[in-house]
Amino acid sequence: MSDENDQNDDVTDDWADAMNEQTDSEAQAVTPDNLQETAMEGTIENEKLDVILDIPVSLSMEVGRTQIPIRNLLQLTQGSVVELDRLAGEPLDVMVNGTLIAHGEVVVINEKYGIRLTDVMSPHERIQKLK
Repeated sequence: MSDENDQNDDVTDDWADAMNEQTDSEAQAVTPDNLQETAMEGTIENEKLDVILDIPVSLSMEVGRTQIPIRNLLQLTQGSVVELDRLAGEPLDVMVNGTLIAHGEVVVINEKYGIRLTDVMSPHERIQKLK
């Protein structure tokens, strides 16, 4: 029994070490104020950007996709496993209104899921994709 507890402690320590690698200066919570400041630093004129800053958008993370026949869909029960088109450890897609804007990895902070962005498109590329 103590071997199992030691293994759990090792896993917990690994998570704690991984989370501590990222300093507070590297990560900051995304707030509307942060987004506005970042967006205004870009190449878009402030007057044009002010018009769209308050428009709500849907932000979602996609782990992977698959296609299955309806027959298999109807056979799914609690505990069923559905194979996705991604390998374990691959980054998640960060989507805004269904448009890819970044890639990231899942993190857990204070018992809540979050996503650490690892590859973000430039503001110009993001706006072009939203058109």
